[in-house]
Amino acid sequence: MTTTGPELEPQSAITAEIVSRQQQYQDDLAAGARPTATLLDFAPYRSSVLRHPTKDPRLVDPETIELVSPAYGHWEVAPIESDLTAQHVGGEPQGQRMVVTGRVLDSAGRPIRHQLVEIWQANAGGRYIHQRDQHPAPLDPNFTGAGRTLTDENGVYRFTTIKPGAYPWKNHLNAWRPAHIHFSLFGNAVTQRLVTQMYFPDDPLFALDPIYNSIPEQKDRDRLVADYDHELTSPEWALGFRWDIVLSGPQATWFEQEGDE
Repeated sequence: MTTTGPELEPQSAITAEIVSRQQQYQDDLAAGARPTATLLDFAPYRSSVLRHPTKDPRLVDPETIELVSPAYGHWEVAPIESDLTAQHVGGEPQGQRMVVTGRVLDSAGRPIRHQLVEIWQANAGGRYIHQRDQHPAPLDPNFTGAGRTLTDENGVYRFTTIKPGAYPWKNHLNAWRPAHIHFSLFGNAVTQRLVTQMYFPDDPLFALDPIYNSIPEQKDRDRLVADYDHELTSPEWALGFRWDIVLSGPQATWFEQEGDE
């Protein structure tokens, strides 16, 4: 059980704030305000008040940024990197094996070929291999929780992994994040990175999660939820989930703003 301080507010208070803020957004739209993809100053997501951008973007030299930006992998993408269940010589990880696949598309539905797609996620117990994640769930010695691949000629990516668990995150009393996988996509350079999250159908934590609900429109939230695909599911092997990523246009997948989680 996660230790929490007495100052943390209960879920009921956070949920009431979510409902109130989303209603305010709808009222603002009715009054003529412009729609937005994300409510950046979203009080129910407590740290967003301190973390979201408050100033206009600054022009910088992209070549200078690329000299000091982190590199996830220093070699060409290998096939083994897309199978998160086969990256350790000690055996396979614990948890429900699954395949996650989909297409990366532009606003016109055309495939984005040879796109670098990276993922990272918690293990089946809801824990990351990260120094800051110290909640009392077991680490899995056979699961690192990170992978990458390139889209093919049809814009298709494919990963084999295990379903991540929900995890506590101390935003408020008894706060739990819905199970999700982080996705990162690059254009032609590190400075063209887009980051988002994929969720799973019918998660009971959706209505309680401030991060998920900082996206004001339900249709945009729905685009972050993968579809279970029984044809993709393999007998006695793995469940199948399908999730397309649209980079722009009215059907675009929601992406995190700089400064978000």
